[in-house]
Amino acid sequence: MPIFKTPEVYLREAVESVLGQTFKDFEFLILNDSPANTELDTIIASYEDERIRYIRNEENIGIAASRNKLLELAQGEYIAVLDHDDIALPERLEKQAGYLDSHPEIGVVGCRVREVPSGKHVTYPEEDLDIRLGLMWGCVIPHTGAMIRRSVLQQSGVRYESIFSPSEDYALWCRLIPHTHFHNLQEELACYRKHAINTSICQSEQMKKTTFAVRAMVATANPMLYQMYLMCATHTETIRLFGVLPILKRVRCGIRERVYLFEFLLLYTRKSVIKMPPTGM
Repeated sequence: MPIFKTPEVYLREAVESVLGQTFKDFEFLILNDSPANTELDTIIASYEDERIRYIRNEENIGIAASRNKLLELAQGEYIAVLDHDDIALPERLEKQAGYLDSHPEIGVVGCRVREVPSGKHVTYPEEDLDIRLGLMWGCVIPHTGAMIRRSVLQQSGVRYESIFSPSEDYALWCRLIPHTHFHNLQEELACYRKHAINTSICQSEQMKKTTFAVRAMVATANPMLYQMYLMCATHTETIRLFGVLPILKRVRCGIRERVYLFEFLLLYTRKSVIKMPPTGM
């Protein structure tokens, strides 16, 4: 868990959600990347739990570098990620570690998550192929609810990349495609907090740019998988008058494209030619 200017109430909820896990045998690495914020030191020091290993950066190094530092410090067989303002539900570690124990071919396991405070339930694709296809378009493994087999990271050399921040988690999963298999448990095991100062809101424009960059990277690195994705994926685009009345709707599935007037009157259908992504950057 990297922490940075974390509000106390959120940080305490996150820390206590880890300490309260039904699975007890773990080390809890917390890295402070806002070294001038001594209040965070006081908060973490208030928990007298020998499983906590607290590290302070001498200077701010950024989220990707901080995550990589934590990866290097980790000693456990599995690495569970939790962001500093999120919540791990009590059985998260037990169920994810149990799944990895019984499925040695899986290197990354995620789960369903619940948004806080809206209560919205977010489901991700379950099986490996569906996850791989989903990664051609977006981050379909919840980073704050993921557990990674450390040996996969050690053998592949894959790490977080600052060039893709704040989408460094999405890039990590995409880089791991040639090295392991994925699975998302269809159980709600983590809560993702949406609030005014979290990264997805504060850095929304930068996140859009880096997401596009990751998409280009993963399509280039996995051309056959990308072609399969194009054949299977359905994309819908709607043009609205004054932002309300739907005028045109375009639906693309594989090589077929249909355009509708007022969402129901078919105007035309056509087939397009799939162009493979370039073989180099």
